[in-house]
Parts: sequence; structure tokens; C-alpha cells
Amino acid sequence: MAITLSSLADLAALGFDTIIDARAPSEYAEDHLPGAINLPVLDDAERARVGTVYKQESPFLARKIGAALVAKNVAAHLEGPLADKPGGWRPLVYCWRGGQRSGSFATILAQVGWRVETVQGGYKAWRQLVVDQVQNRPVAAPVVVLDGNTGTAKTDILTLLAARGHQVIDLEGLANHRGSLFGGRPGGQPSQKAFEGRLAIKLASLDPTRPLIVEAESSKIGSVVVPKQLWAAMCAAPRVRVSAPLDARADYLARAYGDLCEDRQRLAEVIGRLRPLHAAEVIEEWLGLAEANQFRTLARDLMLRHYDPRYSRHRARFEPDREVEVAVDSLAPEALADAADRVVEAVARLA
Repeated sequence: MAITLSSLADLAALGFDTIIDARAPSEYAEDHLPGAINLPVLDDAERARVGTVYKQESPFLARKIGAALVAKNVAAHLEGPLADKPGGWRPLVYCWRGGQRSGSFATILAQVGWRVETVQGGYKAWRQLVVDQVQNRPVAAPVVVLDGNTGTAKTDILTLLAARGHQVIDLEGLANHRGSLFGGRPGGQPSQKAFEGRLAIKLASLDPTRPLIVEAESSKIGSVVVPKQLWAAMCAAPRVRVSAPLDARADYLARAYGDLCEDRQRLAEVIGRLRPLHAAEVIEEWLGLAEANQFRTLARDLMLRHYDPRYSRHRARFEPDREVEVAVDSLAPEALADAADRVVEAVARLA
């Protein structure tokens, strides 16, 4: 039996024990339904082989070869990842369009005796719900942007607000990127589709009676693009701007970017990407600071010469009467709780 997903919330509400993505590993890696595991009925090479036979020889031969491969692969899944599943196990299986791959897998699982169901329209139907949410639906809650120059601990403050139960969306967390040229994180970024899927679930679950706090970002976070509805809401939103002394920000950045500071080669490569924007002697000075482990001085100079001037030009586009400044003297870990309290007060005034 195929179920129809009418909203993004349906998947969690249906309560399946396991969600199985029957597509090839490359399809799963690009994006998949939340929580799904990948048990492909055809791997990438097998899928390509069957497709070639279908186009160049005959559909019948392709189906016969495909059936044999599906049977072999499903048998391996039954003897491997699914070997310990009890009689009451209830899986949901999907493929690209809800067709032969998920149907074949589900038929075998049903013959075992499990209460298996498939997704009508497969991954494509889920993707349509995601696109509708992020591209067509206005953000349901009033947005307040947490702004501030580089190094003002915006992400840490946002994390504290989330832990206290405030309604936030951590875009940098969803994108696995800190939002600047130096912002790459281990593991790399999700695909655009995967980022939008994560974001769509957050947006669909918003309480429209409470403000939504998001960190100020560019329209791109690393390689992923903020979808148009949220981006429009962020551009039109009032702002809470955290300000702190340059030295306090330098201390914070040296601490927050410890992973990058430890990777000398990567740090030098990132500094090198700034060559089109700064004189050669400036770049060499920054490279020298990195080589000498002068990370605090490096952070301070990067803010002074590169980031702060750009933030000032960007901020000039926003209306000053729709901004509340929260000035702090310290960004040490023990001082951030007080900063978060003051941000909450500012959000309440704006919202």
C-alpha cells in the first residue's frame, strides 16, 4: 500500500519503525527523507548498467537483468541489516518516484510478513513539499535577525537562546558552515537539496505567535543558498546588533576557530583567497602571523582591514530605527549568558 504525504509533518506522525531509501547510494547522498537509511536495490553501477541495456538493447532484457540484481541485493539486506527485525517491524520504503525499485523491495518484505508501505510519488513527492515550503510559503513567524560584526559570538548566543526554549533556526548549523571565507567545517556542506530539506522541516514547525530569531547571513552560506522566502523575511526584519570591543572579538575568534588555527595549510589557503581584495604585502603579513601562531593578532587585523569595513557598508542598507544595539564588554564563555539575556530583552522590544 502506498501512503500519500500531504505535509512535511506527516512523516513523523505516521510512526514507521524504519524509513528505507531504496535508491542508489549517490541519490541518497545528495538528499533523502529525514532519518532514512540507504538499502539500495541497485547500486550506482548496476543502475547505470540496467539503464544502458534499456536504451540500447531492450526494455524486456533490462527488466530481467534488473529483477535478478534486485533479488540479489534485497537478499543481502535480509541477511544483513534486516536480519534482526522482529515480526511486528513496520518499515516505509521509497525510491525516486515510488515505482519499481521501492515496489519490488516492498513486495519481498511483505512476503516475509512485515507491515510495509511505500510512498506515493517517492522522493519526488517529498521534494515537492520541501520546495513549496521554502520557495512559496511566507515564513509563518515574525523574524528578528541577530546581527553584529565578525567575532561577536552570534552563533554561541543563538545556541544559548535555543537551549532556553526560544524559537531559533541555526542556518549555519543546517549548512554546516560558519558563513565566512574561513567558515568551513569538518564533513563538508550538505547539498542544496539536503539543506533545503532540513530548513523546510524547521519552517513547517514554527509557532506563528512567537518571534523567530535567526543569525544575520549573506544570501549564501558557503556553497548553499538561503531560499527566497526566508531571505526576503530576513532582509525586511528588525535587528538586534551585538557590539563588542575589537580585542574581545579577537579573543573570541582565536578560540572559536581553533580547528582552523591547528590546520596551517588550510589556514594559509584561505588567506590566499583574499589576494584579489588586498595588497600583496598585506596578504604576506597575514600569512606570517599565521605561521608564527599569532592567531589573535591575525584575527584582529582581518577584522580591522577586511571584515569590519564590509559589514559597515552592508549595514548602511538597513533602517537604523529598526535596530537595537546590545553592547557587551566581554565575549568570554562566562559572559555570554548575560549577553543572551540582553538579546532576549531586545527581541521582546522589537517583536
